[in-house]
Amino acid sequence: MARQSVAVFDLDGTLADTRHRLRYLDTRPKNWDAFFDAAKLDAPLPKGVALALASAEEHEIAYVTGRPERCRRDTEAWIAEHGLPTGRVWMRGSQDRRPAKTAKLELLRRLAKKQDVALVVDDDALVCDAYRKAGFTVVQADWMPASPVLSEAQDAEGRT
Repeated sequence: MARQSVAVFDLDGTLADTRHRLRYLDTRPKNWDAFFDAAKLDAPLPKGVALALASAEEHEIAYVTGRPERCRRDTEAWIAEHGLPTGRVWMRGSQDRRPAKTAKLELLRRLAKKQDVALVVDDDALVCDAYRKAGFTVVQADWMPASPVLSEAQDAEGRT
């Protein structure tokens, strides 16, 4: 029996509009706690939501995010509140400070051991490159304007 394929979606910058909370990363030191605490106030990104809903017609849905595990309750509530498909949420450990391209690739590989990954959608160019190099089919989300603040933070401290 064939395994059900899964379409995998990032949250921040792909399904969730993070622009209102970027101010917390434009400080020294970066205020990661405030950045993640404000995630429950994110507006959904219509193009990302539409792609997730369309993908759910053919695949199971899963979410791979750089958000720390301590944000699980708010993250799952946000997914439900905005009518996104139900799916497992793969999150980094609360103390994991590796760059997003490393931490998220590890999470995706763990998921891929359980299910066939049909596609993965993420906004971070470095993460998308890592996914492609690992052999995954990638859709790079470009519907939220890129933020130099977020890009630098993801690469340097890798939390989203």
